Amino acid sequence: MTIQEIINTLATDRKDKTFLISPESGEQLTFSELHARVDAVSTHLDALGCHAGDHVALFMDNGQWTVTLLLAIMASGRVVVPLNAIAGDSQLAYVLEHCDASILFASPQHLSRARTLSEKLQRPVTVIPACPDEGPQWTSNIGAANKTQSRVEPESNALLMYTSGTTGKPKGVLLSHGNVVAGGMNTVEAHALSAEDRALCVLPLYHINAQIITVIAPLLSGGSVVMPHRFSTRTFWELLRDYECTWFSVVPTIVAYLLERGDTQGLDVCNNPDYARVRFGRSASSALPATSHQAFERVFGIPLIETMGLTETAAQILSNPLPPFQAQYGSPGIAYRNEVKIVAKDGQEAPRGEVGELMVRGDNVMKEYYKNPEATKESLTQDGWLRSGDLGYQNQEDFFFITGRLKELIIKGGENIAPREIDDVLQKHDAVLEAATYAEIDMHYGHEVMACVVLKSGKQASVSELRALCEKELGKYKTPKDIHVVHWLPRGPSGKVQRLKIADMLDELMSDQGMPANQA
Repeated sequence: MTIQEIINTLATDRKDKTFLISPESGEQLTFSELHARVDAVSTHLDALGCHAGDHVALFMDNGQWTVTLLLAIMASGRVVVPLNAIAGDSQLAYVLEHCDASILFASPQHLSRARTLSEKLQRPVTVIPACPDEGPQWTSNIGAANKTQSRVEPESNALLMYTSGTTGKPKGVLLSHGNVVAGGMNTVEAHALSAEDRALCVLPLYHINAQIITVIAPLLSGGSVVMPHRFSTRTFWELLRDYECTWFSVVPTIVAYLLERGDTQGLDVCNNPDYARVRFGRSASSALPATSHQAFERVFGIPLIETMGLTETAAQILSNPLPPFQAQYGSPGIAYRNEVKIVAKDGQEAPRGEVGELMVRGDNVMKEYYKNPEATKESLTQDGWLRSGDLGYQNQEDFFFITGRLKELIIKGGENIAPREIDDVLQKHDAVLEAATYAEIDMHYGHEVMACVVLKSGKQASVSELRALCEKELGKYKTPKDIHVVHWLPRGPSGKVQRLKIADMLDELMSDQGMPANQA
C-alpha cells in the first residue's frame, strides 16, 4: 500500500466523510476534498518544475493546509521534508542544504527566516508562503488539476525526517511509502482504531509522532482528526469534549502540565458523561514516570497507554494493551506488527531481565540515513535489524522496559547507572514537574551523577530535600552529587530531553547570568 492508493480509495469509499477538522477556522475537510487537493498540489508543483521523486520542505505550524501538503507531497510521488520550527538557524541551514529540497513552503511567521536561510544555500530554492489555514500563495495560475498521477510504489521514497541527535549534525531518516504505511498500521492495530474513531492532535507536525500516529493512522482506518494550531492546557479538554474525540496522543511533558493545571480549570473530567466517548490517551516520545501515569488515570479517569516509537521506525514499535488487558506502569509495552528484542554485548539475544540494547526489525524500519552510508551501515544489520541505541530489558510477560540511552549511560566507578532510575525517584516529589539525570566527568570515578529538576508553578523543594529522597530510595552511591533547579531542559523536536547538552546549558546560564548553577 502507498499513501497515494489509500487517498484514492478513501475518496471513493468514504468521499463525503470528514477527515480533518480545524477548530480555529471551523473548516472541515472530507476525503474527496483531500483527494482533489492532492491533485491540485501535484499540478502546481509540476508547473514549478518539481516532479516525482523531488524533495519538498515544509516550514509550517499545525493547520489544515499543513496536513494537506504533508499528504499531498507524498501522495504525488514527491518526498516531504518537515522542518523543525524551533530549531536554531545553524541546524536549519544544515538540514536545508543537506535535504536537496527545491521547494520550501513556509508559514507567515517563518517566512522571513525561510527566505534568509534559502538565500545562503548553494542551490536555488523556491520559497512559497503558505498559511496553515488558507493554503499556499502559488506563483502562477493553472488550469484543471492533472488527473493522471504517476504511480507510486511501496518502495518509493515518501518522508525525510531529520533526527535531533544528542551530538553532531542531524541525520536524515529516509522512509518509504511502505515504511510510513507500516508505521501507521502498527498504531491502528495496537489501539484498535476504526472509522468511528476521532483523534485530537496537539503535537507539532514536524515530529514523527504527529505525522504517523495522528495523521497516517486515522487515514488508514478511515477515521478523522481534530487539528488545532497548538497544544493549550486551557482548550485541551474543551476540544476533546466539543468535537467528540475518542483518543489523543501526548508526551510526558503535556501529561505533567495537564496534571499541574487540571484542578484550576473548573473542569470535572472524571466520570463526566461529556467525555464518555474518549476511549484512551497515549503517551510517547520519552519515558512516562509511573507516578505521573497513575496520577493521570486517577484524576481524569481516562486510560493512558504508554508507547514507544522512533523516527527510524516510522513511530510506534511498542505499546501497552488497551483495557481490559493489564498494562504495566513504567513500560512502553509489547511489540505490535514488528519484531523487537534485547541484545547483550556479545551480540546474542539477552535473557529475560538482563539489560542490553533494544533492536527492531519490520516493514516500518527506515530505508537508510540520507546521504550517510556510514551511519546506515552502523545502525542497520545485514538481516534488517535496527540498532536503536536504547538500553532496556524484557520481562517474563514480554513487556519491555527502557533504562536509558547507550550514549547517556552513567558509568561511575565501573558501575552502570541508568539515568531514568534517578529521574523516576526525583519525580516522586510533589514539587517536581520534570527531572533529568546526566553524567559529569570525574577524575576519580570516571562519571559523577548529576541532575536537574524543573519545579511545578508555586512549589518549592530544596536541593538537600531532593538529595535526601534519592538517598532513601537509591542509596548514597546513585544519589546525585548535585541537583540544579532550572526553568527548562534542552530538548529535541520530539520533546525528548537531550541529557548530553545539559552541562553546556548550565555553563551558558552561569556565564550569562553570573549565578550559581543550582539556581539556574
